Amino acid sequence: MRQAFAGHGASRGLALGRARVRLPHVLEIAEQHVPAAKVAAEAQRLHEALEAARSEMRALRVKLQGALSREAVEFIDLHALLLDDPELVSALDGLVRNEHYSAAYALRLQRDRLAAVFESMDDPYLKSRLDDLDHVIGRINAHLHRREPVPRGTAGEVLVCDNVAPSEVAQLLAQGVVAIVSSGGSPLSHSAILARSLHLPLVVGASEALARINDGDVVMVDGEAGTVVVEPDAEDLRRYHRREQQEARERRDLERLRSKPTRTLDGVDIALHANAESREDVGRAHALGAAGVGLFRTEFLFLQRNELPDEDEQFQVYRDAVLGMSGRPVTFRTLDLGADKADRTGLSLANEDNPALGVRGVRLSLLYDQVFDTQLRAIARAAAYGPVRVLVPMVSCREEVMLVRRRLARAVAAVRKQGIAVEMPPLGAMIEVPAAAIGVYGLLDAVDFMSIGTNDLVQYLLAVDRNNDALGDLYSPLHPGVLRLLAHVIRAGEESRTPVAVCGEIAGDPRMAPLLLALGLREFSLHPATLLELRRAIRDCRLEHLRAQAGKLLQARDRNGIERWLAGAMA
Repeated sequence: MRQAFAGHGASRGLALGRARVRLPHVLEIAEQHVPAAKVAAEAQRLHEALEAARSEMRALRVKLQGALSREAVEFIDLHALLLDDPELVSALDGLVRNEHYSAAYALRLQRDRLAAVFESMDDPYLKSRLDDLDHVIGRINAHLHRREPVPRGTAGEVLVCDNVAPSEVAQLLAQGVVAIVSSGGSPLSHSAILARSLHLPLVVGASEALARINDGDVVMVDGEAGTVVVEPDAEDLRRYHRREQQEARERRDLERLRSKPTRTLDGVDIALHANAESREDVGRAHALGAAGVGLFRTEFLFLQRNELPDEDEQFQVYRDAVLGMSGRPVTFRTLDLGADKADRTGLSLANEDNPALGVRGVRLSLLYDQVFDTQLRAIARAAAYGPVRVLVPMVSCREEVMLVRRRLARAVAAVRKQGIAVEMPPLGAMIEVPAAAIGVYGLLDAVDFMSIGTNDLVQYLLAVDRNNDALGDLYSPLHPGVLRLLAHVIRAGEESRTPVAVCGEIAGDPRMAPLLLALGLREFSLHPATLLELRRAIRDCRLEHLRAQAGKLLQARDRNGIERWLAGAMA
């Protein structure tokens, strides 16, 4: 019987397939002891399961080569590190060897103990790490019972679940899963961001999904509208095939825009830069006609191992990115890590109650000056091969920028002493801390350009964790306060002739293009996956008209008013 219900569209696209229902992971294991004579064998079984889970993560990393592994590497590596955590391993081993519990019950006990610690934390980010713990414990338990930790998908299936980890998104796509429907989750979660970059349809917050969808049901998913239809009827299927044909035409039309300029209807050129973290991303950006790389995430080079990359290794990666853009500028964001991730790079930081507001970004770089100097020298050496810029994250005041400028000047001088002719690269600041945005006029004489990191700026400005499902409706860039602050920063750039870009999620959303253009933005930095869609949206805009409507936009008193403005602008 046909059923239809809605969640929140998190990743655009249509899909039709049979449902594979995965019930919520609950480790319900009765207390069980093993005889003393079998304790050693049970401990060995535990360690074999741990090693099997580690091997699985290593194999997944190798299998998902290219863009998939780099998109998911942070989460795959986090799970791998949890599996290697000596406290977790020793606690499990002790429960088996000393308390004579079964390996499975030891898993449950240790999971519950750690969960209590996570749940007692005030910081929402650290609380959210409980999901990672559950995924890791689930993998170990599956190997104990010789089951697939992430059940293998069949091409054409739609996964229906309570939630999905970012590392699973990449794995499921590689297996041929065509869409995901989850009863929980947020459109702004890491999993949703990854699904969008991989063009995998995703509907989140579909609270009725697990109750109303059975294994094997035919499911039609619309990741843009956020709708799910179970056992679609003939009219649903006709509508699906019409949309499918329309999307195929749109994809062909988009391909024709590869060599077209990003120019408004009234002849104003807009710069589209790409966000990148790998040679493959740079290649895609070049092929799509990006004006440059507006954000090269250097931390991914650090997160791929447990020791720090040396200067030569960094230089080779940065040089290849510069060469890959063939004379178009590459903007390297310096190391953007906090205490929650720094220990995965060989850096040692004390645990922080709130790492989102702790030693991270430029604060970390200035604390570890030798690590920072090494990175700056590597970037300066890469500048001999083409135009580069340096972007500093988490800036909150002018003094931080001036300290970085002096260190960058010393790095350039050191490179020149080696006989390498390089110029001082332009230095920019990420505007993601509200204080930097509000006090932007005090930064203008210290920076050569600015890039607004809207993901964190919105989070900090609204005091809302974007990964907290319960607060998902409160996190929105369509808040009057957010738009007024964006307009303030962009206006400061215009007045001082300091280039300003936006590099957060909204920069890659074609629906947001009229709004950002109306506020005066002329540079966007976005994932290559949506570059052509944004180019098409901008080519359909008349800039003079949008600028004339900016006053009405900034007078809007709530989100509904802003959405009405957007609907009128796009009509």
